[in-house]
Amino acid sequence: MIRIGIVGGTGYTGVELLRLLARHPHAELAVITSRKEAGTRVADMFPSLRGHVDLAFSETGGASLERCDVVFFATPHGVAMNDARRLLDAGARIIDLAADFRLQDLAEWKKWYQLDHAAPDLVRASVYGLPEVNRDAIRAARVVGNPGCYATAVQLGLLPLVASEAVDVGHLIADAKSGVSGAGRKAELNLTFSEASDNFAAYNVAGHRHVPEIRESLERVAGRPIGLTFVPHLAPMIRGIHATLYARITRATDFQALYETRYAAEPFVDVLPPGRHPDTRSVRAANTCRIAVHRPHGGDTLVVLSVIDNLVKGAAGQAIQNMNIMFGLDETAGLGQVPVLP
Repeated sequence: MIRIGIVGGTGYTGVELLRLLARHPHAELAVITSRKEAGTRVADMFPSLRGHVDLAFSETGGASLERCDVVFFATPHGVAMNDARRLLDAGARIIDLAADFRLQDLAEWKKWYQLDHAAPDLVRASVYGLPEVNRDAIRAARVVGNPGCYATAVQLGLLPLVASEAVDVGHLIADAKSGVSGAGRKAELNLTFSEASDNFAAYNVAGHRHVPEIRESLERVAGRPIGLTFVPHLAPMIRGIHATLYARITRATDFQALYETRYAAEPFVDVLPPGRHPDTRSVRAANTCRIAVHRPHGGDTLVVLSVIDNLVKGAAGQAIQNMNIMFGLDETAGLGQVPVLP
């Protein structure tokens, strides 16, 4: 069994990790920390976990994390980088669901996160945790930076294109919508029911911090600079991301076959038949990305639709997928949940 610690288990990502790991056949939930909720039983805070998780939150500074095989950080940005070295020296491996180990360019990281990185040497040794691109490197990694939710949906939708040289990669467009859980479990006016319900709005149009992450990763695949216009929107729903992606075609290609071939062996990417339109509820609570490829009116613009659950394939599920790879398990272990309807 893999002995597991979770730092920061009171947010949506943390409770999603608990939900998925509670049914994982090779996972032993050993410790979950919270500064504010130390001593509170997990099932008292999250009744959905009654009978599944028999743990109480503990203080963050204890030595129990050092006895874990892997530690998940479901914390704000800037936390994992300060604790990583101590845990690595104790023999643990780290999967950070925040942004501390997503970007190799530390100047760019500082620009977007307004912090000096506390462990630049660990960044250089870390692996960006998108399995569909970096599976081999993830196997040997001691530190994995789990991708952002928007970044996951956009990259999986664009990967076959940027590798194909069949579209203009200098002028890609990503129009993405997310449910309110993507902002985290916190009290902010724009996330309240009366503000977010029956409403639809763009935000961070001038620049979103997932953009450098998407560019850096796609440029490694393409071997050249990527131009990306990314516009996120807050949609009146709890879970889900829908990314509508646009690219100008530069070379005649069977794009449906391109996507089907690229993802044929991927257990968590589902390329739909021609003419289909994926929706967010078709992936709700599952570690799946569904993709559809369209060429409207046979014109020169390709439209790719990519949907994920932002808390699963966009966060906790992908983190567990990375753990499975790191420990030589079946990549799908603990991740066979069927999407929830309605």
